[in-house]
Amino acid sequence: MENKIRWGILGPGRIAHSFAKDLRLTKSSKLVAVASRNLDRASEFAKEYDAAYAYGSYEELFNASEVDIIYIATPHTYHAALAIAAMEHGKHVLCEKPMGINKAEVMKMVEAAHKNKVFLMEALWTRFNPSIRKIKEMVDAKKIGDISYLQADFAFYALDREEEGRLLNPALAGGSLLDIGIYPIFLAYLMLGKPHRILASSKFHHTGAEIQTSLIFEYDKAQAMLYSGLTSNSEMKAKITGTDGSIYIHPRWHETNGFTFERKGEKDNITEPTIGKGYSYEIEEVNTCLASGKLESNLWSHKNSLELMEIMDHIREQTGIAFPSEG
Repeated sequence: MENKIRWGILGPGRIAHSFAKDLRLTKSSKLVAVASRNLDRASEFAKEYDAAYAYGSYEELFNASEVDIIYIATPHTYHAALAIAAMEHGKHVLCEKPMGINKAEVMKMVEAAHKNKVFLMEALWTRFNPSIRKIKEMVDAKKIGDISYLQADFAFYALDREEEGRLLNPALAGGSLLDIGIYPIFLAYLMLGKPHRILASSKFHHTGAEIQTSLIFEYDKAQAMLYSGLTSNSEMKAKITGTDGSIYIHPRWHETNGFTFERKGEKDNITEPTIGKGYSYEIEEVNTCLASGKLESNLWSHKNSLELMEIMDHIREQTGIAFPSEG
């Protein structure tokens, strides 16, 4: 116990349950505290996952001496304020993606991390998926030559959800772009970097939330075609094709267990089974960083989060995606 990183969870919603289950699978972690604005909810979560402390306010978690790092799993619009408050109390932070709702918020979060000399990372768990890490290594090693085309999507039907809920409510920064569009955008950014030009088109729900976004990213020698939507399901495959070969990421690609590598007419199916849901890999990365005194990850840095949000800001400018909390 003495050598384990002591975690607190802020916001015990659906994704926090998945995170807590996978945290149990790591040898270097221990969930010790849970905070919600509803004490009963926090207590139920703490009991389910054997956390010693349950708090009915976020402030109690910020002040808890038993906690090293806080995982923030609230709706998007609360990420920045809560992460900054946690860091002002000297806590390390893993903040669910997107880290903020715009680049200005993410910049403030990074500044708070630097000021308080604490660790901060965006919980973009796909970056730490074993298959995605392997694919990144292969792409960087030119195993498929120079990338010429990348395609990825992420979609599911959500128009039957509560309109006051997270997905369809602009007041909670709802819509497909920040919630799931971030995944295809991330893949293009990870493999190709920042695009030189973005073509974007969006459709909107009657609540004002964006529910479909199609994107073309232009690069010097490549294009990426990306899509996110809440109006229908998709198979959620992804592919990266180059001058010498192709990589086909098996569905659901953002949490994949493998991919197919094709070159010169030969196919190689590569399997990289994940443990649990797949959150344990980002947890282990955080724990490794903390154990070695690092304040950001080399695999997903502050610069990466800022550049990813800058791309999404450009998309929003083109398509008119706006949130009331931005004024």
